[in-house]
Amino acid sequence: MIYNKEFWDKYANENEARHNEEFAKYTRDLATSLRCTSVLEIGCGTGIDLRLFPDTFQIHGIDLNDSALDIAKEKIPFASFKKGTITELPFEDSSIDFVFTHQLLNYLDDDTLEKGVAEMYRVAGKYIMNCEKFDETEKQIDENHKFRNMYKRWINYKVKIVSNVNMHEEIEPDEARFTLLRKL
Repeated sequence: MIYNKEFWDKYANENEARHNEEFAKYTRDLATSLRCTSVLEIGCGTGIDLRLFPDTFQIHGIDLNDSALDIAKEKIPFASFKKGTITELPFEDSSIDFVFTHQLLNYLDDDTLEKGVAEMYRVAGKYIMNCEKFDETEKQIDENHKFRNMYKRWINYKVKIVSNVNMHEEIEPDEARFTLLRKL
C-alpha cells in the first residue's frame, strides 16, 4: 500500500467538517446494545466516530496519520490512539469486542484489503462492522479509491452475517453499505 502523506494530511485537516453525529451515535448505540465494552476503529482519523463513546468503554483507534492522531488524542484524552496499519494491528487475538471501519476500506488496494480483513478477524472478540461505499463488482470510484463488497470478503471466515444493508441516508449520507458480522 502506498501512503500519500499530503493527501492524508489534507484529509485530516478537513475531517472535523465531515463529523457525522448520527453515524457516531449509531455506532456507539450499536456497540452498547451488543454488550461490548471495548471498541477499535481502524483508520480512525481524528476520532470523530469515537467521540460519543463513554469512558466506560476501552476506546482504541489506529491510523497512519500523525496529525490526525494528535487531534484524536486531544479530543478524547481517555482513549488509546496508536499509529499503525490495518495489516499489522497491535492487539492480541480476540481482544477487542467491536472492531469497525468507516469508509477506510474503499482506499485500500486489494492485497492490503485481504490482509486487513484477516487482521480485523484476528483481533475481533465479538463483532466486526464495516461501513463502506458499495458496489457488487468493486469498480474504481476515482484514482484514490474503489467501491467494496465486504459481504463477499467475509463469507470464507467463521462469521455470522448479522446485517448487510445500505445505511439509511440520515445516518450515512454517502449511501455506504453497512455490514455487521458476529465472530464465531
